[in-house]
Amino acid sequence: MISFIDKLDKSILIWIHENHSPLFDSIMPFITNKENWLLPIFILVILLGFKSGKKGKITLAILTLSIVFTDSICAQVFKPFFERLRPSHISLDGLNLLVSKGGKYSMPSNHAANVFTISVIITYFFEYLKIPMFIFATIIAFSRIYVGVHYPSDVVIGSLFGYLVGWTALSLWVILKIRELKRRKTWVWYESDPPIFKN
Repeated sequence: MISFIDKLDKSILIWIHENHSPLFDSIMPFITNKENWLLPIFILVILLGFKSGKKGKITLAILTLSIVFTDSICAQVFKPFFERLRPSHISLDGLNLLVSKGGKYSMPSNHAANVFTISVIITYFFEYLKIPMFIFATIIAFSRIYVGVHYPSDVVIGSLFGYLVGWTALSLWVILKIRELKRRKTWVWYESDPPIFKN
C-alpha cells in the first residue's frame, strides 16, 4: 500500500512538472517563499492586534498558539518520524526544481499545515474571508508541489493536519468561553452587546 502511494505520488508530481507553464514557473517560487509573506503577516498582526478590537486580539492569541504548535509538531515530530526524503533530494527524472532543495524531509508540508491552520482560525472569527482565505491556502499548498520540494501527499496530509489543529484550537476556545461566561467573566466576550447574566 505504501509502495503504491509512493508511486502514485511520484507520478502525479512528475505529471505536474512535465506540464509546467512559464507563467507558473515565475509566480510559484515567489508565492512559496515565506520571506515574501513577512510584510503581509506583519500587517495581519497589526490589524488583529490593534485595529480589530477584542475579537482581533483573541483571534491573534489563538492563531499564535496554534501556529507554534502546528509548525513545531510538523518539523520536530512528524518529519523525523516519517523520514521521507524530499523529491528535491533524490534523482527524479522530469522534476523541474524551481527553488533550493530545502530541508531533508518532506512529510508533512509545514507550509500547507500552517496556512490551513491560519485559514480555519481567521475565517471562524471573520467568516466573510472564508472563500479568499481557503483559495489562498490552496495556492500556497500547491506551490510546494509545483516548485519541486514536496509530494502531493505531503501537502494533503499537512493541510488536513493544519485544518484539524485549527478546529481543535477553536473547540478548546469555545469550551473556555462557555466556562468563563458561566463564571460571569466577560473577557471572552467580543460582541457589541454585553452578555446578560441571569441571577
